[in-house]
Amino acid sequence: MPAKKISSGAGTPKGSRPHAPGYGLPTGNKGLLPWSWAEQRLRKSHNYWITTVKPDGAPHTMVVWGLWQGGRFLFSTGSRSRKARNLAQNSNCVVCTEHAQEAVIVEGIAEVADVAARRKFLLKYELKYKFDMKGMEQDILSMKEPVFAVRPRVVFGLWEKEFVGKSTRWKFE
Repeated sequence: MPAKKISSGAGTPKGSRPHAPGYGLPTGNKGLLPWSWAEQRLRKSHNYWITTVKPDGAPHTMVVWGLWQGGRFLFSTGSRSRKARNLAQNSNCVVCTEHAQEAVIVEGIAEVADVAARRKFLLKYELKYKFDMKGMEQDILSMKEPVFAVRPRVVFGLWEKEFVGKSTRWKFE
């Protein structure tokens, strides 16, 4: 697992147009989606797609449950899972919400969540998914099993019915 620990939340990023030649997007910033639009979908999504990078450079995509918490996407996985092994070698990843017609795509860096973030994660995860985490709680809180926090670098908001006028990119770095 990556040794780097997560830092505080990223705050509110400024939106701009995605670079998408040939899609007819306007050049100005009028009509951009607010960051709250993306955060709402990140919080409410039930399933998320996460793409990590295998050691040979090939992508690996899987569905996970998780939480948008403190400006980051948190999820747990087994320490021997393909996701965890990939992230130990390359912390770059992509997280997407479940509804493509109102897509939020997070390009970010996965870091190991600290114990305070894990405690909050366990509580909210059980509420959201109605899934008893008691059997995993000790391993998660003792750092034996990973909880990753994906810190966004770039996030895209693509709303199908308003694609041309409202497609938005938020940069965090």
